[in-house]
Amino acid sequence: MKHQTVDQLKAVAEVDECYPNTLSRTGRLARWAERLECSPHRRLFTLHETEHQSTQVRDDMRGDDTPISIAFRDAVLRASGMASDTYGEAKRFFELTDWQLHDVVCYCHFGETISAASAARQVRRIIEPGILARLRDTFLR
Repeated sequence: MKHQTVDQLKAVAEVDECYPNTLSRTGRLARWAERLECSPHRRLFTLHETEHQSTQVRDDMRGDDTPISIAFRDAVLRASGMASDTYGEAKRFFELTDWQLHDVVCYCHFGETISAASAARQVRRIIEPGILARLRDTFLR
């Protein structure tokens, strides 16, 4: 898939800029989960030991066929402002803490790969977390 800017697309197609490009945080997360659920058995790569990396290294982490890259392939999420498929951009765009994103994409939880369905469940837990997750996020922000 080739990614192009709106200006590049305008040269070859009619672009409707009235398309709603703002989703709430919950809407963005729900859309990500839906994209993952489209191919629930698909194996996606994880990112290695995100919690042990420096902030700069962690923010630059990315990979092909990761849960984050699935989100970035979605035109609606890109139109809503997702700028790349890096860890740092996913953290910014989805308004996540490091621990929340770690629970979705880190190697230490799932090994080399995670099923898209499992990643979607992790994203949905961010939308409606259990009491333990809410407490952890409150104290580790």
